[in-house]
Amino acid sequence: MNSLGHHIALQLYCGDFLKAHQCMLKVPFFKVMTFSALLDVHESSPLSLVPTGAIGLYNMGLSCCLNSLLQVFFMNTHFTVILRRIKVPTVHTEQKKSVPYQMLLLLEKMQRSKQRAVYPQELVRCLTLHNLKLFVQYDAAQLFLSLWNLIKSQITDGQLADRLTTLYTIRVQEYLVCQKCSFETKRDSNMLTLPLPMFNSCSQRLKTLEDSLSCFFQPELLTDNNMCLCDQCERKTPCLQVSELACLPHTLTLHLKRFYYRKSSWTQKISYSLPFPQSLDFNQILTQEQCHPDAKEKADWQYDLFGVVAHSGLASFGHYCAYIRSLTEGKWYCFNDSSVCQVLWDDVKCTYGNSHTHW
Repeated sequence: MNSLGHHIALQLYCGDFLKAHQCMLKVPFFKVMTFSALLDVHESSPLSLVPTGAIGLYNMGLSCCLNSLLQVFFMNTHFTVILRRIKVPTVHTEQKKSVPYQMLLLLEKMQRSKQRAVYPQELVRCLTLHNLKLFVQYDAAQLFLSLWNLIKSQITDGQLADRLTTLYTIRVQEYLVCQKCSFETKRDSNMLTLPLPMFNSCSQRLKTLEDSLSCFFQPELLTDNNMCLCDQCERKTPCLQVSELACLPHTLTLHLKRFYYRKSSWTQKISYSLPFPQSLDFNQILTQEQCHPDAKEKADWQYDLFGVVAHSGLASFGHYCAYIRSLTEGKWYCFNDSSVCQVLWDDVKCTYGNSHTHW
């Protein structure tokens, strides 16, 4: 646990449907369906205390994914400091359309409430104006990106918007090396999450989160349908793709890609166990070759786990909840829609994955 207070936002949820053997992790490293598939994760712990101001959010209609993400945002004090400093729109119609303003109103409503949960109806109406509707099964990673981009685009104070970017943005240096002429192109890539695989390039299961992170930064040979256009050869050629980590943010979001799509088949979920630690030191995980030579402040690349957004159930039928560690108390809590209770680390570990319970 480092003195700088860096933390990982770990959300476990279904990812994009691009490659058949990849899975993802979002810690606030983040499906939605019905509640009948929900596992009662509280029975194992008799604790019921909740941190001050932390209350539940009622489900408004397949909104467990949204509720889980909102709780992760609100429990991150570095985010709420930014949220409290936004400029309030002066026109009522603009207030109704402002996502950061409606989030601020909801946060204040939760902190004032003496009830166990509140209805996030005004924020939900606001999101509907931006085509994020109820009764839709969202992918948690995509919903996180949609929310973050709406927040960022609607913060009118440039300095605050920059602070939000600094808080969450990962910078990776990407190289493409043509295997025919050795011509090299490079670019800086800014990312909000690291989409991590569950299998390596040989389709072998990865055993830990650290293995998955290391695999993500392994060079990859792009051939066949994945070949890239070489400016020097003026045609598509096999290329070596290399990614080097350049800069890590204060809040690091990892995304385990547990869902995959096969042609002529249903979307499927990979539920096997992949343990993750309570702390990460990237200096111990990545090799010197996997880090950009200009990477600064590598000594600060140490993180404590802050939150896990987990999906239980099948790919086509499931439920989201969030496990979040209070930054002020250091205790873990489970946010399951309108229910909030204190849990133990052993309860959080159930989200490692299990083929029987479909975490």
